[in-house]
Amino acid sequence: MNTESTALDASPPNAIGFFEKWLSVWIAFCIATGVILGNAMPDLFRFLAGLEYASVNLIVALLIWGMVYPMMVNVDFTSLRHIGDRPKGLVITLVVNWLVKPFTMAALGVLFFEVLFAGIIAPADAQQYIAGLILLGAAPCTAMVFVWSQLTRGDATYTLVQVSLNDIIMVFAFAPIVALLLGVTDIDVPWQTLILSVALYVVVPLIAGAITRSYLTGSAESGEADEAEIVRFTNRAKPISVVALLATVVLLFGFQGHVILEQPTLIALIALPLLIQSYGIFAVAYGAAYLWRVPFNVAAPCALIGTSNFFELAVAVAIGLFGLNSGAALTTVVGVLVEVPVMLSLVAFANRTRGLFPAA
Repeated sequence: MNTESTALDASPPNAIGFFEKWLSVWIAFCIATGVILGNAMPDLFRFLAGLEYASVNLIVALLIWGMVYPMMVNVDFTSLRHIGDRPKGLVITLVVNWLVKPFTMAALGVLFFEVLFAGIIAPADAQQYIAGLILLGAAPCTAMVFVWSQLTRGDATYTLVQVSLNDIIMVFAFAPIVALLLGVTDIDVPWQTLILSVALYVVVPLIAGAITRSYLTGSAESGEADEAEIVRFTNRAKPISVVALLATVVLLFGFQGHVILEQPTLIALIALPLLIQSYGIFAVAYGAAYLWRVPFNVAAPCALIGTSNFFELAVAVAIGLFGLNSGAALTTVVGVLVEVPVMLSLVAFANRTRGLFPAA
């Protein structure tokens, strides 16, 4: 039985409906709040931004942990042996992330900054922006995809496997792909950032979720009781996930509030190819899942994984290769700003089109 679906279906309808119905309003409010606070209290946000290790901000990591942990409680390790019975979602995820996404992002970068924007962007700056786009395109999401999966009632166990496979491939494929597309032969990948991010965003909440699940099910007398305990716990933990998501948005936009106000036109130019890439990649993955008749609770997360980016890694590599104030670093930051509203719009679209896909 799909415990994720059961847990969400059993949640109080008014609580879930109220949050999802007005989610875009809450996010818009948090974006505006972040920008305002970031400009009004720059010293505070500089201090918060400095609380990091290996380019991973520890406050953001804690908040993402709060978002991911409740979903990890729904991961049923006993069902992992059945993942191979449904390989379609994994195939779509891997093909889109590693054979399509990095190359379409590079192509869009060249098209916009060497052709369409050639008259308004200096050639040296254009190369920096292209480099930033490539770094984003080659880094599939590790953490936030658990949130998007939860918002679409995705299969928690399957999502974990999809993310885990991407993480393993990223260790070996990220540097060669970026080096190929950038024309660089000696790229310095910040392995501390990569390893620490995976540990913080996947391993730690997964272990905590497994311990919690074991405790909840260990006190039950039957399978039905097991599920009831997990449902009750998930419902109690849901407000934590909501608050963590909104606080993360405030922080991310607060960190970059000055950039948004100081260079709005440049931000818009960089955002355009990112928007086309995001919606285009989602369309490819989601369309493939539809044509292949993949169940919705697998189809939605597999499309969202390809659309979302591992922005911590992209930002760290951009700073390491090109410098803190480089165009490449700015582009990866714009990727962070664009991602949240884009992903929420895609989550809403996926939920509205749920009926087009077979049930699990």
